Amino acid sequence: MPGSPDKRHHEVSPEDLDRVFKTIEIPTCPAVALEAMAEAQKDEPNLKNLAKTIAGDVGLTATTLKLANSPLFRAGGPVTNINRALERLGTRNVVCVVVGVALRSSMAGLPAAIVEKFWTRAAGLAVAAGMIARRQYGISPDAAYIYALFHDAAIPLMMRRFENYVPLMEACRERGQPLIEAEESLFPCTHPIVGSLLVRNWGLPPIVGQAIRFHHDPDLYDLSDKTLPGMALSLIAVTQVAERLLCVKLQEQDLEVGENLFHRALAYLGISDDDLAELDEALDAAMASM
Repeated sequence: MPGSPDKRHHEVSPEDLDRVFKTIEIPTCPAVALEAMAEAQKDEPNLKNLAKTIAGDVGLTATTLKLANSPLFRAGGPVTNINRALERLGTRNVVCVVVGVALRSSMAGLPAAIVEKFWTRAAGLAVAAGMIARRQYGISPDAAYIYALFHDAAIPLMMRRFENYVPLMEACRERGQPLIEAEESLFPCTHPIVGSLLVRNWGLPPIVGQAIRFHHDPDLYDLSDKTLPGMALSLIAVTQVAERLLCVKLQEQDLEVGENLFHRALAYLGISDDDLAELDEALDAAMASM
């Protein structure tokens, strides 16, 4: 990006902030989502209050039940009421539901077909990343879920702001060009920077914003821990593995990860060929039941 400061800075620079806020409207987090998140993140959350908040919103209710019955959290038979779903998910994972519904609501103004396609892809990837994280030591499945859900969340905002963004995405697919390269050459900001500001404004964990900020850096596996904390890199790596496997299964063109970063992610996570085969089978079973 011409004139952009060194992207290796740990925080988004004042120049980046100014550029984004002059270019794109960052949506505010919906009140119902803020209320639910505030309750869920208390030291001793009141499950009755949380259930009441969620039950009062049709979207939150449907998504809570869907996630509780997903391969990431399913244990035993299906649950059909909010109280049972909260017991299964736990309050920390309810945040996944809340921010997911809030994210979808932030896409207002775009054609329904585009929103549905983006949301279906993001939600599927989030479940896959959470499943892979659960099989790794020391990586939070709910953090992986939220990161995967939000790592490209700024793309719909870019679509809404720039009328040539969707044609640009199509052109990138035809040329086999990573979208981030086109963004850097044509727009005053990129989706990783906008996305990192979005999650910061919504009060999500800083580690998620740091991961989003650097997830397209070609040297991300060689950055220092001071620049990109290990936990942030773990979230990126888990999601890169999930995305690559999903691209193969869905017969999609992989312009997000690529061969090199996929193998760097596997090496970073210590995933062997046998482990990868097991993950692949687990994702097959998960996709069949979704």
